[in-house]
Amino acid sequence: MALFPQGPFYNPKIPFTGSIVGGLQDGRSVVVTGRVLPGAQRFHVNLQCGSWPGAVIALHCNPRYDSGPSGYVVANAFQGSWGSEERKAPSPFPQGCPFTLMILVTPESYKIATNGNHFMEFRHRVPFNTVDTIVVDGKVEVNSIVFQGPSAAFPPQYFQPPQSNPYPPPFLPPAAYAVPYKTIINGGLYSGKTINIQGVVNPTAKRFSVNLQSRAGIVLHYNPRFDENVVVRNSFLGGVWGPEERGGGMPFHRGNAFTITVICNPQGYSVMLNGAQVHSFDHRHHNLQEIDVLEVSGDLSLTSVMA
Repeated sequence: MALFPQGPFYNPKIPFTGSIVGGLQDGRSVVVTGRVLPGAQRFHVNLQCGSWPGAVIALHCNPRYDSGPSGYVVANAFQGSWGSEERKAPSPFPQGCPFTLMILVTPESYKIATNGNHFMEFRHRVPFNTVDTIVVDGKVEVNSIVFQGPSAAFPPQYFQPPQSNPYPPPFLPPAAYAVPYKTIINGGLYSGKTINIQGVVNPTAKRFSVNLQSRAGIVLHYNPRFDENVVVRNSFLGGVWGPEERGGGMPFHRGNAFTITVICNPQGYSVMLNGAQVHSFDHRHHNLQEIDVLEVSGDLSLTSVMA
């Protein structure tokens, strides 16, 4: 269970200003998925202390492309005036391409990862517990902004260093989840339970799947198939596949970032993609509390799972 119940922002209009309910805490993370617009000169994500003009900016993460297509990223803070810039190149945000940006709060710094890889660190110049606002502006489109508490963002297994290396890496974000990925849904499902999955479809993807499972089998098999241009929904109960459901179109695209939200309701499951409902599936197994396993596999990389 996430420690912070704030829901995601979906498809916000840019420029966007949103409140961070509860503020920032050690171990909390902010995950932004979107796409840099073709020909972009720059965009930024700010973590701020207030939403008014001239507010203190604790972190200004600012990809820029004025030095060429590869670009660079500026990190800075604003306290009445801009501080000294910290720059890193090349930018991991190519023009025209999807991205997942994750900002993890630690006691000493913000650790910034893109598409599952640690990119840079920005030491605190402003106390992070005074931050209550996120701002996104510039030549970028955003699919979702998700806030995660430490227990949801960092399952314990991702802090286990390899046996051959006595020192863990300085930052290993959830995007390092190996695929296939499997996790326990604590307490099982219930009406109103929401599961959020963020990732990027592989550029040459054929298929991937999201399965909800119980001791009876797979109660929801959600299976985008790029080789057939369809999303198949089904169940595998008692050792037998049920009838496939194939309507509703194919809203996924190879190479694109996505946020899948699965909502359990009394009738069945509603599946949302980037904030818009795309599919539904009626319950075929009605003991919801027994449904306690989530599995994700196939041609994708994962950046965030909140189950």
